[in-house]
Amino acid sequence: MDTGTHLVIGLGLAGLAYIDPVVASDPAVATAVLIGTVAGSQAPDADTLLRLKNNAVYIKNHRGKSHSLPALLLWTALISGMLGLIFDGLPMLHVTMWVFIAVAFHVFTDLFNTYGTQAVRPFSERWVSWNIIHIFDPFIFLSHVLAVFLWAVHALPPQLIFPVLYSVIAVYYVWRTWVHYRLESRLYLQDPEHVPGERYTLIPTVHLYNWQIVKLKQDGSYRLGELKSGRIQWIDHVRCDEHPAVEASKSHPNVASFLYFTSFACAEMKEHPWGYEVRWADVRYRHRKQYPFVAVLRMDKSYETLDSYVGWMNDSKLEKKLRVDLN
Repeated sequence: MDTGTHLVIGLGLAGLAYIDPVVASDPAVATAVLIGTVAGSQAPDADTLLRLKNNAVYIKNHRGKSHSLPALLLWTALISGMLGLIFDGLPMLHVTMWVFIAVAFHVFTDLFNTYGTQAVRPFSERWVSWNIIHIFDPFIFLSHVLAVFLWAVHALPPQLIFPVLYSVIAVYYVWRTWVHYRLESRLYLQDPEHVPGERYTLIPTVHLYNWQIVKLKQDGSYRLGELKSGRIQWIDHVRCDEHPAVEASKSHPNVASFLYFTSFACAEMKEHPWGYEVRWADVRYRHRKQYPFVAVLRMDKSYETLDSYVGWMNDSKLEKKLRVDLN
């Protein structure tokens, strides 16, 4: 989820903690739990600091080790230990439990969006992304904002507000999972262009009943479309180029990081008098007729690197980002 949603979830879990009599009976403990759940709901995304090194390192590692099974314990121990140093006489078992819930809930919610996490490390480096909930879900965010507001103005006790909130959220997640499964499993029946062997991936949008479709065709190309009101509309067809320059690009660190992260990459190669430009794009992310999540490599005729970029960028800004003037 996005940072704002993780923040309000951290506040919501602090309210939910009032169902624990130990938390509800002591303001100091409740304050410590509030700090712990807010910190725990943000901690796994501390790897955002890897941007300071470079985009390739960030893309390869964001939501990787920081969202792994060992990291759940590490973040919990770190945050709980710091709270134990700040507050005297804390019931550490209760505080640690709520911090762990916050950290685990962060990773759990991230599994439902398209970006995904490596939550099963160290057993596998596979990226797990269930494509069920958009990275920003208005219902999840606004329901938490409302619940926190009711708590802040003392309209209702937190012991009532937050169990109701998370019961509704649980039902919402189950409903969205069922809808996604039902729609995705029937896409081939609704597609008049369907050919046996093609694979469909249904991707959520910020709009509850609108979905994006990525269809992997048998020739390795991608068909991109939308599912609105139960009807498929195809809007683009992306063909992946094959060329020695494309193969050579895979060894570059920027491209290697990009390909490590996504299994929906497609390469476009352009030949120029000075050499080759290979642009890898993640076809899951289409915005305003462009694919802004890219890895671009410019090489001379001997496949030596001239310039490169990896990250999020539209076409107009990308040309400015690539520093070498080759015209």
